[in-house]
Amino acid sequence: METTSLDYYKTLVAKLPQLKTEIAKVIVGQEEAIEEIMIALLAGGHCLLEGVPGLAKTLMVKTVAETLDMDFKRIQFTPDLMPGDIIGTEMLEEDHHTGKKFFQFNKGPIFANVVLADEINRTPPKTQAALLEAMQEKKVTYAGNDHKLPDPFLIIATQNPIEQSGTYPLPEAQLDRFLLYIKLGYPSEKEELAVLERTTGTYTSEKSTVFSAREIKALQDLTRQVHISPELLSHINLLIRNSRGSTSKVPFVQKYVEWGAGTRAGQALVLSAKARAIIKGRYAVIPEDITTLIFPIMRHRLSLHFKAEAENINTDQVISEIIKAIPLK
Repeated sequence: METTSLDYYKTLVAKLPQLKTEIAKVIVGQEEAIEEIMIALLAGGHCLLEGVPGLAKTLMVKTVAETLDMDFKRIQFTPDLMPGDIIGTEMLEEDHHTGKKFFQFNKGPIFANVVLADEINRTPPKTQAALLEAMQEKKVTYAGNDHKLPDPFLIIATQNPIEQSGTYPLPEAQLDRFLLYIKLGYPSEKEELAVLERTTGTYTSEKSTVFSAREIKALQDLTRQVHISPELLSHINLLIRNSRGSTSKVPFVQKYVEWGAGTRAGQALVLSAKARAIIKGRYAVIPEDITTLIFPIMRHRLSLHFKAEAENINTDQVISEIIKAIPLK
């Protein structure tokens, strides 16, 4: 890289803490979730945000979008939502000069840099599947024609883990397209008190835009250049391979896991670790990046036996056992 490019990258990296500061003007606490959304943004992936009602999931995503000078669209997923409501549809138009009629593709809300798929599990699988090509290929195919999506492109989906009536669980293929599965917890006593003070009085926040689409694209390019040692790469490979019940050397996995993580999980862990390194001001991955991110990377990519549910074993417990059994040498 040229010297000017290095200086430009350094300037962008130095602005990353400012992004957190601007988001914190609206969102109290939830630092881990905000950092993971930033990681998904830099890694060029999508994230699934899960939490009980009232934890400001939608507000968090909207706030992140407002700090970026990029197009933002929100899609409220409902049982009657159709694929065309997301990707768009063709309309019959008429040329006023020639009188000829033709079909014109009208783009749907998916054509934005940041898309909030709110309560994604409230719509049937047919409509959920409309996102598959967009998330993986970053394009939409309609009537045999490809329509490229904006770059950068980030989908942040939310879902409620409690209410099951009228919901449609995401299939494994859909879940695998999400880089990170982020779980929101309740705020601390101090944080909750601050929320009550802010939201019931006259407090108003004035957020500033921190990054443009071009700058985010540059940070994504920089993320891929972050160094990861062969030892850490091999360690990630071992972690992923030992998540599979049929081939794992970890007894806990053999007992409770039916299907483990695929190769995409390894790719996701490498890219996310690189993105976290950038956010922390480093240009090399360290073991902490891996052990921190393996949970949101793998928790939605493991399918457990029925005996795991019977014994109240969840995927996070399985991941913890894998980390213990496969230490970095």
